Amino acid sequence: MNATRSTLPLPALLCGALLLTGCGATAPADPAKQPARALDNCGRTVQITGDGPRKAVSLNQGTTEILLSLGLADRMAGTATWTDPVMKGLEKANAGVPRLAENNPSFEKVLSVEPDFVTASFASTLGKGGVATREQFEKLGVPTYLSPSDCVGKDNSGDGDGVRTKPLTMDTVYGEVRDLAQVFGVEERGEELTARLQARVAKAKTGLDASDVTLLYWFSDAESPYMAGCCGAPGVITRELGAKNVFDDTTEEWPQINWETVADRNPDVLVIGDLTRKAQSGESAEKKIEFLESHPVTRNMDAVRHKRYVLVSGQSMNPTIRTVEGIEQVAAGLRAFGLAG
Repeated sequence: MNATRSTLPLPALLCGALLLTGCGATAPADPAKQPARALDNCGRTVQITGDGPRKAVSLNQGTTEILLSLGLADRMAGTATWTDPVMKGLEKANAGVPRLAENNPSFEKVLSVEPDFVTASFASTLGKGGVATREQFEKLGVPTYLSPSDCVGKDNSGDGDGVRTKPLTMDTVYGEVRDLAQVFGVEERGEELTARLQARVAKAKTGLDASDVTLLYWFSDAESPYMAGCCGAPGVITRELGAKNVFDDTTEEWPQINWETVADRNPDVLVIGDLTRKAQSGESAEKKIEFLESHPVTRNMDAVRHKRYVLVSGQSMNPTIRTVEGIEQVAAGLRAFGLAG
């Protein structure tokens, strides 16, 4: 979607250019008492003044759920781009935040809520062909933030979903939590959330030995399936549990792999994304399993014959706090299948 040309009337554009001074919104009581904050983010410096954003817009579900988990719903003006229902426990907070679009909103739609901060999980969202570039927002005085998990140790210059030059770790996700907590001046909440996530990971893998187990992660699309490469969020899950991804020989984030190759790798367990969006074929887990059990190439795979499926949300396969949920669910599945050692 090309949204580089604004169709807003002049007063609205002037309002967008003055977002950081309020433009009709309630300003912080005394911004001068709050120190200015700056943080490095994906090669850019993000400058935050006063007590932080009051009308933030999150353009991807991953960043949205971090903000909601930090108790910042009352400082959000909109969300967008959802693959799954919101994380359990956040339903009430999320209900109070306007949803601008199920997928990418237009640049004009985002500007219409007069944001004073914009954050996204993926470079493709804050880039050409996405909602708008970071430069477009920043020219209007709106600071932007991109999840480090989509730029640190990752090359997004080619086609597809990028290539990992360095394996992702949960430390990068925890760093995003701390960054956003700093932006909003709620550092203590960030530390508390990080500690809870770390404790969940430790509990999930306690006593688990999956060193002989092979996994395959299927995100979406039955015709040209997107399978996880070595080093993104599924790689985090795999390494935390000590298992092996059958496609750990590719650094592509989500390579499209034919079913003959999948069957040849014959993983012990299939980790299946249960997506609720309707963007491609084979989105829900039900449809995926139906396909696997009927397709002549896949129905004789060991994992299919023994129905060794672990169903996870699409967000669990993205680099976000939901990756912890993925670790828990895959660990529980391995134990249920008697594969946990």
